[in-house]
Amino acid sequence: MIKDISASIQFIGVDDEELDLFESQYDVPEGMSYNSYVIRDEKIAVLDTADARKADEWKANLADALGDSQPDYLVVHHMEPDHSALIAWMLETYPSVTLVATAAALKMLPQFFEGIALEGRTLAVKEGDTLALGIHSLRFFLAPMVHWPEVMVSYENSEKVLFSADAFGRFGAMSHTGFLVSEDDDWACEARRYYFNIVGKYGVQVQNLLKKLASVDIAMICPLHGPILNENLPYHLGLYQTWSSYGVETEGVFVAYASIHGGTAAAAEKLADMLREKGCPKVAISDITREDIAECVEDAFRYGKMVLAASSYDGGVFTPMHDFLYRLQAKGYQQRKVGFVENGSWAPSAGRVMKEMLGAMKDITLVEPMVTIRSRMHAEDLPKLEALAAAMLQ
Repeated sequence: MIKDISASIQFIGVDDEELDLFESQYDVPEGMSYNSYVIRDEKIAVLDTADARKADEWKANLADALGDSQPDYLVVHHMEPDHSALIAWMLETYPSVTLVATAAALKMLPQFFEGIALEGRTLAVKEGDTLALGIHSLRFFLAPMVHWPEVMVSYENSEKVLFSADAFGRFGAMSHTGFLVSEDDDWACEARRYYFNIVGKYGVQVQNLLKKLASVDIAMICPLHGPILNENLPYHLGLYQTWSSYGVETEGVFVAYASIHGGTAAAAEKLADMLREKGCPKVAISDITREDIAECVEDAFRYGKMVLAASSYDGGVFTPMHDFLYRLQAKGYQQRKVGFVENGSWAPSAGRVMKEMLGAMKDITLVEPMVTIRSRMHAEDLPKLEALAAAMLQ
């Protein structure tokens, strides 16, 4: 698929609608896009390649975009294989092309392409360096750990286009998302799931990048995944500001439960009803044993408050809840208020383990009372659930 972004900039990316798991762990029912771009001027720059799964399609797009011309530069924003698989092919196919990347990326290249010949064919760029193409020029901003250490983004000065690497990316092939974000498109849903599961740990680094980008006037954002953003950019930039600072996007409570035989699920549902009755602006509830765990991670970050309800298991906590909390810890979960419901038929242990895991995270307020139920919710448990609901809303 080739699309004109402007008279001089073309999209040559490819869709992967057969992919089931992105990074071998995230469900992508609408597939994934691997975005790549060409800038035509006195010099021609190709911006990133694609995943090996779609090599033939990407090569055909590149050939159509170049025609009889030869590329002068291959700009590598990110070395992850879904964007860089065809670097060696580019260097072999176009002997005069110069590879432009950070020093960290150039050091990483031989790890992916054994025996690759780079001598005299690379240009290492630093913070603030520019690459003149003619009327167009690219200014580079280093973006280490967004979300790999070698990452950079580039800003095209004449058309005010930000090529943002994985930042501002979204799950979904463009055949599903559309080429441009439309006003009625729910970009934030899959962009949020993408951000917190892919980039979420590195909020400080994203904040550093946003501060750098505040110095330039951005008219369009071209990410490496998902649709191009060309309208309502303050909204998208604002979401990234909220997400990367671990702020609260939506006021409400997320109730996440892991139930073995249904007793814990019933208590979680009852607590959710109580929260709604007490005027909670939004209550989201998920069965983390069956629902997409990446969506549960997304909701944990979206809301400022969370209640965890889990069964005890093998002297600890039911394993799906343990996995969920491990993922939150790995993604830098912080600055949240968390309450607990535990279930145990003879020796309740889930609450202790959940508290221990949350206690290792940053700026987490543990809400009392913790509710302990025995096998099934009983009448005497209702006042305790009411007390927890009230405490969550204080």
